[in-house]
Amino acid sequence: MIRRLTIFGVGLIGGSLALALRQAGTCREVVGCSRSEDHLRHAVELGVIDRYSLDPAEAVAGADMVVLAVPLGAMCGVCASIRDHLDPEAAITDVGSAKGSVVDAVREGFGELPHGFVPGHPIAGTERSGVAAAFPTLFQGRRVILTPLETTDISALAKVRTMWEETGAVVESMSVAHHDEVLAATSHLPHLLAFGLVDSLARMGERDEIFRYAAGGFRDFTRIASSDPVMWRDICLSNREAILSVMAHYQEDLSMITEAVSRGDGDRLLEIFQRAKAARDRFSE
Repeated sequence: MIRRLTIFGVGLIGGSLALALRQAGTCREVVGCSRSEDHLRHAVELGVIDRYSLDPAEAVAGADMVVLAVPLGAMCGVCASIRDHLDPEAAITDVGSAKGSVVDAVREGFGELPHGFVPGHPIAGTERSGVAAAFPTLFQGRRVILTPLETTDISALAKVRTMWEETGAVVESMSVAHHDEVLAATSHLPHLLAFGLVDSLARMGERDEIFRYAAGGFRDFTRIASSDPVMWRDICLSNREAILSVMAHYQEDLSMITEAVSRGDGDRLLEIFQRAKAARDRFSE
């Protein structure tokens, strides 16, 4: 049982976590903190949090679980503001998509890595953002990756694991570096491609006609281009080395497809498409 959960950044992920724990009956009190009082007041009205504070030090007072659900660029500042006010026994975790960047920010903000810090990343979300988009079943059956450090206390790791399991998530562990490599390929690159394609088409001369006749495939592929631009800017900058590596690999394959189209090589295109379909079908199953 979590006595007091403090969430920094009560949006889709932080709000859904609070609602899921409420539904599971495993959290007595949820405190929210952000820079916007209107946003926090709305979170109270929606029943996502019990109360809020605009003062980070006040927000973490008495908390035994702290979740950092703020943009990657804000992590260091939040940590610096609570470093002298966090209960020594409190577990602290995050939901950031680039773990190397988060670890560096937490280390800088606290001056060292707290023993209660357990880096984490729920592989869940929608293209919508904000607390109004939060819902309690977001994490059910979804994976949450924890990347414990050498400094991480075993009891804190157990607390954070249990918290996510209470939401219905499947919790796995891996190293920080491996997480960032995997997510660069499976999440960060697809978002870059979606944003880039929509921007490219939007800058074409007949853009209104192009979007008017866009079919279901276009909507499915580009849905994630409706995601929060600020958040994804921060992610791309924070995990740029891994992203650049996977982008270079993709550009080689894209050049291969371009060459096949240019040569009218139907056999080559069919080979690529069949291999891709088989891989996608296996993944869907």
